[in-house]
Amino acid sequence: MRVLAIDTALEACAAAVLDSERDVVSETLPMVRGHAEALMPLIAKVMERAKAKFDTIDRVAVTTGPGSFTGLRVGISAARGIALAAGKPAVGLTTLAAFAAPLIAKDDTTPILVAIDARHQHVYMQLFGPAGRTLVAPRIASLHDAVRLAASGPVRIVGSVAKLLAEAWPAREAPPLLVEETSAPDIAWVARLGAAASLSSPSSPKPLYLRAPDAQPQDAARLPRR
Repeated sequence: MRVLAIDTALEACAAAVLDSERDVVSETLPMVRGHAEALMPLIAKVMERAKAKFDTIDRVAVTTGPGSFTGLRVGISAARGIALAAGKPAVGLTTLAAFAAPLIAKDDTTPILVAIDARHQHVYMQLFGPAGRTLVAPRIASLHDAVRLAASGPVRIVGSVAKLLAEAWPAREAPPLLVEETSAPDIAWVARLGAAASLSSPSSPKPLYLRAPDAQPQDAARLPRR
């Protein structure tokens, strides 16, 4: 199984090629904006390092969010285009699952709270239980509600606002067992999840926004239709 993985959802532009024989070749560039200009050269570099051609890829995996509205569109568009040109399937994976995956691999018995900054004192979150089972489905929540939903027993926290959630933890509850703050998921795990993903009902990856965009159309500035 050879998988090309792409992540531009958060504060990184990353690509990887997973090869069952050569493991993972990856490149990650930390960045807040500029993903559109950086992505294709980065993919070309990773493909060259992996000695892979697009027609030898079995599938393309891409993070679908939640994350930056612009970043998500960049990565998903690239994944769809490459998959279409190569005649291969594309699979979408949430950033929340990608953050949780390495922790589940180490210990699949202790719950994991994944939290990504959604700004304005809100987070994108998902709570995973034993064996990676979803206890709280992906949603946008206030910091208070995210803590309330997770602070009922031993838990690990990972994501871009992990420390902020740990600081808000109730004093009456046992503190989190692990607080791992990172701005983007490990692209190697995006590739591994992509290899494991089911293709029983294939469909094009779609963005998982979880909320409406901040920018709204200005009705007063619209020209009347004729």
